[in-house]
Amino acid sequence: MRRLAARGAAGDVGEVAAPAADSTDCAQGRSRRPPRLIDLCAVWDPGVFLPAAGWKRASGTARRRLNEAETVSGLSSVREAQVERLEAARPCRPGSRERGPVLRMARQQPPPWVHTAILLCLLSLTGAIEIPMDLSQPPTITKQSVKDHIVDPRDNILIECEAKGNPAPSFHWTRNSRFFNIAKDPRVSMRRRSGTLVIDFRSGGRPEEYEGEYQCFARNKFGTALSNRIRLQVSKSPLWPKENLDPVVVQEGAPLTLQCNPPPGLPSPVIFWMSSSMEPITQDKRVSQGHNGDLYFSNVMLQDMQTDYSCNARFHFTHTIQQKNAFTLKVLTNNPYNDSSLRNHPDMYSARGVAERTPSFMYPQGTASSQMVLRGMDLLLECIASGVPTPDIAWYKKGGDLPSDKAKFENFNKALRITNVSEEDSGEYFCLASNKMGSIRHTISVRVKAAPYWLDEPKNLILAPGEDGRLVCRANGNPKPTVQWMVNGEPLQSAPPNPNREVAGDTIIFRDTQISSRAVYQCNTSNEHGYLLANAFVSVLDVPPRMLSPRNQLIRVILYNRTRLDCPFFGSPIPTLRWFKNGQGSNLDGGNYHVYENGSLEIKMIRKEDQGIYTCVATNILGKAENQVRLEVKDPTRIYRMPEDQVAKRGTTVQLECRVKHDPSLKLTVSWLKDDEPLYIGNRMKKEDDSLTIFGVAERDQGSYTCVASTELDQDLAKAYLTVLGRPDRPRDLELTDLAERSVRLTWIPGDDNNSPITDYVVQFEEDQFQPGVWHDHSKFPGSVNSAILQLSPYVNYQFRVIAINEVGSSHPSLPSERYRTSGAPPESNPADVRGEGTRKNNMEITWTPMNATSAFGPNLRYIVKWRRRETRETWNNVTVWGSRYVVGQTPVYVPYEIRVQAENDFGKGPEPDTVIGYSGEDYPRAAPTDVKIRVLNSTAISLQWNRVYPDTVQGQLREYRAYYWRESSLLKNLWVSQKRQQASFPGDRPRGVVSRLFPYSNYKLEMVVVNGRGDGPRSETKEFTTPEGVPSAPRRFRVRQPNLETINLEWDHPEHPNGILIGYTLKYVAFNGTKLGKQIVENFSPNQTKFTVQRADPVSRYRFTLSARTQVGSGEAVTEESPAPPNEATPTAAYTNNQADIATQGWFIGLMCAIALLVLILLIVCFIKRSRGGKYPVREKKDVPLGPEDPKEEDGSFDYSDEDNKPLQGSQTSLDGTIKQQESDDSLVDYGEGGEGQFNEDGSFIGQYTVKKDKEETEGNESSEATSPVNAIYSLA
Repeated sequence: MRRLAARGAAGDVGEVAAPAADSTDCAQGRSRRPPRLIDLCAVWDPGVFLPAAGWKRASGTARRRLNEAETVSGLSSVREAQVERLEAARPCRPGSRERGPVLRMARQQPPPWVHTAILLCLLSLTGAIEIPMDLSQPPTITKQSVKDHIVDPRDNILIECEAKGNPAPSFHWTRNSRFFNIAKDPRVSMRRRSGTLVIDFRSGGRPEEYEGEYQCFARNKFGTALSNRIRLQVSKSPLWPKENLDPVVVQEGAPLTLQCNPPPGLPSPVIFWMSSSMEPITQDKRVSQGHNGDLYFSNVMLQDMQTDYSCNARFHFTHTIQQKNAFTLKVLTNNPYNDSSLRNHPDMYSARGVAERTPSFMYPQGTASSQMVLRGMDLLLECIASGVPTPDIAWYKKGGDLPSDKAKFENFNKALRITNVSEEDSGEYFCLASNKMGSIRHTISVRVKAAPYWLDEPKNLILAPGEDGRLVCRANGNPKPTVQWMVNGEPLQSAPPNPNREVAGDTIIFRDTQISSRAVYQCNTSNEHGYLLANAFVSVLDVPPRMLSPRNQLIRVILYNRTRLDCPFFGSPIPTLRWFKNGQGSNLDGGNYHVYENGSLEIKMIRKEDQGIYTCVATNILGKAENQVRLEVKDPTRIYRMPEDQVAKRGTTVQLECRVKHDPSLKLTVSWLKDDEPLYIGNRMKKEDDSLTIFGVAERDQGSYTCVASTELDQDLAKAYLTVLGRPDRPRDLELTDLAERSVRLTWIPGDDNNSPITDYVVQFEEDQFQPGVWHDHSKFPGSVNSAILQLSPYVNYQFRVIAINEVGSSHPSLPSERYRTSGAPPESNPADVRGEGTRKNNMEITWTPMNATSAFGPNLRYIVKWRRRETRETWNNVTVWGSRYVVGQTPVYVPYEIRVQAENDFGKGPEPDTVIGYSGEDYPRAAPTDVKIRVLNSTAISLQWNRVYPDTVQGQLREYRAYYWRESSLLKNLWVSQKRQQASFPGDRPRGVVSRLFPYSNYKLEMVVVNGRGDGPRSETKEFTTPEGVPSAPRRFRVRQPNLETINLEWDHPEHPNGILIGYTLKYVAFNGTKLGKQIVENFSPNQTKFTVQRADPVSRYRFTLSARTQVGSGEAVTEESPAPPNEATPTAAYTNNQADIATQGWFIGLMCAIALLVLILLIVCFIKRSRGGKYPVREKKDVPLGPEDPKEEDGSFDYSDEDNKPLQGSQTSLDGTIKQQESDDSLVDYGEGGEGQFNEDGSFIGQYTVKKDKEETEGNESSEATSPVNAIYSLA
């Protein structure tokens, strides 16, 4: 273990470049020889051992980006990045709050010696000097209870006191400054090898009997260490006193304080207010709870009477809640109606007749007060004011600004909290309470006192015989604390004199120390606000150097990093330390190396050539010790493609890239953080080595995503932010103001836009008379407004809601507003879409669109319906209707009527309505078109002309003239035609038209009718006409075959629609090879020819054939095919495919296949019946081999067909002689023939017979002879 000699409060572990400016030599330490400091304060960033002295420098200079890669002058950025990662990993200084995201990740466990080194680091920073436990040393307190120790009365009492030393210390206690004899009390025991007291109440006893001040003493032969004075108190939660509370009577607008006065507890209870039904009391700037627990009303309103008020106290240790009897309010008011709409009135108080008042303070009283606070505590200043309207509170500090980094406002600005108070926070603060009637202020004078706090806490002092040293105990406070020295728990004045010791106020100086000077010294500094007690031992040792870390350790570091190699050791006197590399004789110091006073070797920037074995040698007058460290240099881990910030719509897929380069000898782990917390990879996420994919992005996926690429030694981080665009949240807190007869102002609070700006607001309304529960759009407003004036209709009980819209979609509707009913008025409009139409030939139905709630304007909405015949002087017929239709009966056929529909409600009639023309019902037309003339235009169309009917014969509205026609026959013999009737319509009153899409070369018949709204009239006389020849349709089933390389066979069928007399076929074909075309050849054939053979000019070219049929009119539609490609050029051609498909669709082929399938089925049935009757058939092989009794398959005289040893492979066929024939697959059916070749006729049909070979075999058992049949084949495959 190394020895430490402190040189001041901050000098030992300060900036690496130079000692701290305020360090003081000889403040505590030795004076015989220059002190050499060995700093064990090093941090393990897996594989990298760095001292704490580097943290201060790193925190001042290394601020690396997290989201972008830097390239700064060579390798400097790499070095800074490593320093920052080490800084973020674990700051060495105790109590540091700096934390990087790395802290949240699992890190590699360092070797055991590193834990020892880090512990020494922490202790050295707090002033403790560590001696190896195998050496003699005085006691040191390692654990103790807090000074104010409050315990739960339901549990056993535990007062902790633990210490270490060599030899192990013994313990005893004092209670209230008197020896506490544990042996005399059966409830009290002390833990083994510890000074911790346990007071057991399982067998009875009162915990309050053990309250008092306890102190622990740990003693061995080298001295005595003391714990703090521990004040033991038992938690208390007294019951609330019973009381009957009368109702509190208060005038509306007056201030009110409801006092809580909770019973005193230890610790103090937490106060909160609720109703007797356990509903929380809503608090705002008008009604709030003070720090003392009272409930303050700046002014009382009538609505405060709707609930009662009960103060509740929650006690910490017992976890119980005690409830005080509830207060009931009775509010006296000038306006007894609690109209909810007045709550939203811009001048609520004047609307309710409440007089306005200037502010006055309810707490604290008066205009000035004072407050004292201790340094390091929180300062809480509070001002609660009354007034009408409710005052606003503002805070100020006289002569300066509020400390922005420590000050925060609470309780609706009524309280000011300043955390971690220091002396500069003293002074005068004032709160200003103001409303429109005036303002008032209260000044609070703040005094900051301080319990003692350390300036220089005494540290353990380790000296060699004959050395000098000193203990320093410096503290500050307000008032100034006094210092008292003790040795081994006794006042220094009463201790035996020591000529080597001199006391100079807060310092004890030791000169020429000897072994007898060993002791534990206590420094107690105190004032009226508290005390501090510190133990520091003086140990005199003569120890040769020893190494504290394991030998030949391996340390791996990252290239271009800065690191320090520590060589922890101990010795007395303090040894000197030197470093060597690879056994070289020169001491390492200078250039890239720097050796600190504590002996640590710093390598400023690691390079590849720095790899090797480093030896540290510690030497003092008693001897020397050495240790070796092997240093390996690894390439850094770098994210070279980082995730980028992305904006995504809800439901889409997002991919974040993270590509990493690292040292191949190190294991790489890539993990992800979300908002600096480990990311849970659910089923919507997919993590790969170089990316993270999120499917179906949701709002909860928004946040920062950090890719962490780490190895055992280092890591790199890259961060990106994912913004999710979602539908906006619903608007809230709808409020109706500016209430008028025909308008109202609607105000709302926008919801979160979820990263996509709100573009529009849609205001909807619902009324409860005509369509309750149905919401209608009222108006639309831009997304920049949150208040709008709505125009209203009379006599509607409105309720409003608001929907927000952005690019992603619409929000959920807001909660409905309060209802608002407008007063009634006569209708200002009449129903729309008024019509009069007959449903029968002797009536007229008058219909209209009923008016909705916003146009009714009053109760009992009804309609006055009037009608009369047009262009007559008849009086108006009228009727009152509550529905939306009325039928007028006994009307003439299709005559015009004048119609009016007027709205009326209980407040009056609507405006005079417009006159609408309607018609009574229609009857069938009485006449047919005459003088119908037909002119043939071409083979598929004719022209019609007719005389129109007289208007009075239509008996309705003429819709159209209609021609009915049908195909009577074809001019071709033996051709069946469909005689289905077809029609052609000619809308309007017209005398001519054209009928098209007729079949050529056919006989047709035609009739005409006139059509009105009721239907068809009588038919005209039947006309006949004939269409001339046309061009034929394309030839059917055009097939191209290539039996060899010399010829190509063509075949086709006649056209489906000849459309006349065929006079022949025209074939055009051309040879082509790739893009090269030959000369086109034209062949004409007779109408009966359907085959043709082409002689190929060469075996390479292909041919394109175009075939069409001809009539006298001309050539018809053509069909085109190409010859097959050569075998080495393409797969089987479409021509062959068409050919095979043609075979499969031939009737004879289908019949043949059905007959074969039926035959196989009959044979299977016969075989099954024979086997069922005769049992199992013993089968012998072709050779006459007797059945042996040893054959397990034939013990019962049967043969197992499913023997696995003889089962044929899939795709093979087994004959009865046991041989296996491999099946072959071919496009030809030749293999089914009996020794010959199958033949195809000219149309591609198969004319060979299906035959099978018959092999006779002798069988025993049933004397039967079986042929190889499909049945046998199936059995063999089974």
